[in-house]
Amino acid sequence: MTAVPAHAAGNTSFPILQSVSKDQIKADYYVPSSLENISWGFLPNRDSKSILTVSSGSTITFDTLSHEGILEDQGRDPEKYFASFGIQPDQVLNDAKAIAASDLPHDFDADGPHVVTGPIDIQGAEPGDVLKVEVLSLTPRVPYGVISNRHYKGALPGEYPENEGRKEGANAANPELYQNISKFTPVEEINGKLYGVLPIEKGGQVRFPLKPFMGLMGVAPDTSEKVSSVPPIETGGNIDINELGVGSTLYLPIQVKGGLFYTGDPHFAQGDGEVALTAMEASLRGTFRLTVLKPGDPSLPRAELKQPFAETEDYWIPVGLDADLDEAMKEAVREALGFLNEKLGMDRATAYAYMSAATDYEVSQVVDKTKGIHALIHKRHFINNLKLSIAIHGSTLPSSIINDEFYVPLRSVAEGLGYEVKWDPKKYAALASADGKTVTIPIGQAIFEMDGKAVYNSDAAMMKDGVTLIPIRSIPVLFGAHVNWTTSGNELKASVTPALD
Repeated sequence: MTAVPAHAAGNTSFPILQSVSKDQIKADYYVPSSLENISWGFLPNRDSKSILTVSSGSTITFDTLSHEGILEDQGRDPEKYFASFGIQPDQVLNDAKAIAASDLPHDFDADGPHVVTGPIDIQGAEPGDVLKVEVLSLTPRVPYGVISNRHYKGALPGEYPENEGRKEGANAANPELYQNISKFTPVEEINGKLYGVLPIEKGGQVRFPLKPFMGLMGVAPDTSEKVSSVPPIETGGNIDINELGVGSTLYLPIQVKGGLFYTGDPHFAQGDGEVALTAMEASLRGTFRLTVLKPGDPSLPRAELKQPFAETEDYWIPVGLDADLDEAMKEAVREALGFLNEKLGMDRATAYAYMSAATDYEVSQVVDKTKGIHALIHKRHFINNLKLSIAIHGSTLPSSIINDEFYVPLRSVAEGLGYEVKWDPKKYAALASADGKTVTIPIGQAIFEMDGKAVYNSDAAMMKDGVTLIPIRSIPVLFGAHVNWTTSGNELKASVTPALD
């Protein structure tokens, strides 16, 4: 996640990320969540008109918008709703105000809640191809979020909220009559990290770290029917997998010409299961790279990908989706077996045994009609069978695997990102500077310096054969660059992109 200054709600020093002009964005394209760029409650289908056409490999920054604060049970007036929690009008996003105040139809009971931004046409995308979506950055647009529990929804419908339910006359003018429960959740910064904060009735607070991700990413299904934004589908949608944060890569099967990519449902944090109904819902500015993969491409996770698949530095993530949780589990296991067999060459009996001993299956969510389960297959279990490569601007850098960790020479990556590297043999530290910024990296220590400020770094540098090496996972922290992973054949490829935010 991009580092931003965060403070308690109502503190105007937090940088509210209102929509901006394209020349203020470093990505190739910029898409605000303006009325002409969104739908409310429904996903694009094969008949949807694209709002933008891009070439394969383009980077796109989206200003995505949370639905919390604009829904009917909150009054469909975000300025008034958030004012009740001490939020000033200029800390409420203008796109939220515009959508809530528009005549855009939205049926609270029949339509999905999500604001869906897109779709994007990717040149050359055809049915049977796969869209590779690399999540490059996710930046909070506001210093607060909302967690909601609504009647007859969530993991315990009919039990929570603990009241008698909706009263007659409930509507946007009388939102209190819905008797739904929404917990306003401010963001605090503690030792440079962002946390959501909830009160404890008997005193004190509970704090949990933010881990932003987009709940909703997908491409259009091959149908002319209206597609609700609530249940996840075989081409993506509301899959709500919390591993899909910065550095993750999502693969989506394309069913229509142009693909028609969309995103939305931004989250600051979500527990597996999302049991109350929503995560910590809050608006994000997200940047993605969209690349079309043709049949036979060695980076495809399956020869014929039929549903979403993801990967991170640590895991391959096959997905199972079904209205029945048991069937979703079976589907996740089948997808994992197919991946291990096709991609990694394991016979199915051995793969089945391996998964039983060493693969975790997580329930992504149980609240969106279609349930989701995904496998977490550890890449490092297969480290002896895989090669490693890392590239910046298409140029491959030397790399190595040491004690199951992925390393790259500090000098190579720093110079590849435009830093001037100097050495201080007295301190055994590597010094890098660019544009007036400095990074000091002591060898074998967990503390480094950024612009003279001490920062804890769990991924310490090391010296090997006279070369200073840093873990690849530390590149975003040290240099603000983005690292995404693709498995191409038997090679783990880390692609480093200079900061786009």
